[in-house]
Amino acid sequence: MAIYKCFKCGKQISHKALEKRFVCPTCGSKMFFKPRKHIVKIKAV
Repeated sequence: MAIYKCFKCGKQISHKALEKRFVCPTCGSKMFFKPRKHIVKIKAV
């Protein structure tokens, strides 16, 4: 189950809400991104 975030308003949107129309139900924007849950920083040796 993918969760997307709207680039314009920052609201979380489930993939179910985006099945019919790929627009944000809150602001109408068409730009989304998938937020990363965990970022790992590796130090170069």
